Amino acid sequence: MSQIQELPLLKSARREAVAALMIWMIATVYSIGYCCTYGYGRDPQSLTYVLGFPDWVFWGIVVPWGTCTIVSGLFAFCFMKDEDLES
Repeated sequence: MSQIQELPLLKSARREAVAALMIWMIATVYSIGYCCTYGYGRDPQSLTYVLGFPDWVFWGIVVPWGTCTIVSGLFAFCFMKDEDLES
């Protein structure tokens, strides 16, 4: 009984999808954790601002998702590759 070999295109697409999902998951878990820890139940007098954002918004949303955007761009332009579609 012969095994069916997976197409290189499918293998590459699956690897890229897993990498994109991991980038998204790490950013989401960090954002939720940081914002819940430093954003809720906080004394309003202790609130500081970074570039016009409340500090917990800047460090919990702006920084991780900005980083996520940069990492995704680097991933797309440097590591993803074209595969021949074959017929």
